[in-house]
Amino acid sequence: MPIVVDIDVMLARRKMAVGDLAARIGITPANLAVLKNGRAKAVRFTTLDALCQVLDCQPGDVLRWEPDPDTDTHA
Repeated sequence: MPIVVDIDVMLARRKMAVGDLAARIGITPANLAVLKNGRAKAVRFTTLDALCQVLDCQPGDVLRWEPDPDTDTHA
């Protein structure tokens, strides 16, 4: 998938544990794991807002787009 989730990067920069982040943003550790491992199909803006508040970052710090090498965008 071309959307890459960099929550692990932000957690490392903030020296924060996954469980602590989950508790502070109000989602279960299992749901946070789905999001941070790139398996989520969607993310609520309220969750993204909470992530940015707790991690003191911008949405682009936790989500980024990378072209899919298997997709020809010039077809």
